Amino acid sequence: MLRIVTNSHKLKTMKKKILVPIILIIVLLAGAIVWLFIDRDKQQQEKQQMIELAEMDKKEMENQYEQFAMQYSEMKTQINNDSIIAQLTQEQEKTQRLLQELRQTKSTDAREIARLKKELATVRAVLRSYVIEIDSLNRLNQNLTAENTRIKGQYEEANKQIAGLNTEKESLSEKVAIAAQLDAIGIDLTGLDKRNKPTKKIKKTKALQVSFALAKNVTAQSGNKVVYVRINTPTGTLLGGAGTFAYENRSLECSMKRNVEYGGKETPVTLYCGVTESLQAGTYRVSIFADGNMIGSKNFVLQ
Repeated sequence: MLRIVTNSHKLKTMKKKILVPIILIIVLLAGAIVWLFIDRDKQQQEKQQMIELAEMDKKEMENQYEQFAMQYSEMKTQINNDSIIAQLTQEQEKTQRLLQELRQTKSTDAREIARLKKELATVRAVLRSYVIEIDSLNRLNQNLTAENTRIKGQYEEANKQIAGLNTEKESLSEKVAIAAQLDAIGIDLTGLDKRNKPTKKIKKTKALQVSFALAKNVTAQSGNKVVYVRINTPTGTLLGGAGTFAYENRSLECSMKRNVEYGGKETPVTLYCGVTESLQAGTYRVSIFADGNMIGSKNFVLQ
């Protein structure tokens, strides 16, 4: 009888020893499954935020392509030079073709978006040259018309022509405004350590340096320009906080801003943003604004 009781006690002890590891394994597996679901949801949110930023950039490019194509149409109605009209038609068709390519390109296709952004800068530069050329022709025609009117004494006809020229001048002023838009070129993002030395290690980064240049533009208005810079993290959040600015009928926050004296020549600009939080590896987006326009943007991968 004593032997039976002893064996029963040993059996219970063995069951407890086996049951405890099994329960521990189940708890660990359940925790791992929960962690995997949370991590996957976080990754999906970050991916969605980057897609939304890319779509915003693509939409801005589409708007500019459409605007440039429309300006070519309007310019063709204001001149009688067949050679220039043919050139404008060719540039307009090129602009419309690039717009179609952009619309067919996915916003996540970084290489193709970058190519079309370079093409957009070329289209803007060509448009500027035609605005200047047509403005010169219009001024010449205006002077010749005024002289002819003065000689013939046709005051009434002169007044009608002046009224027409004023209308053309207003329309041309709108085109000059587009051509005068600033461009940010050579955009670069550099991490700085606590000694303000460049570092490629994100864990040592204590500040971010954004450098670029305002491109040469003889049609742009000279004077003081306020340049705003936004730095978005891989999760879409904005670094820093230097106030707000107006953009497309809304108010946006900026990471940093700076007053720049611009005289039409290429002007280098450098800004700094202190890092007060832990940075994570991934794609950071730098967007630059001035005069109510987004004048440049670029993505950077920090490891």
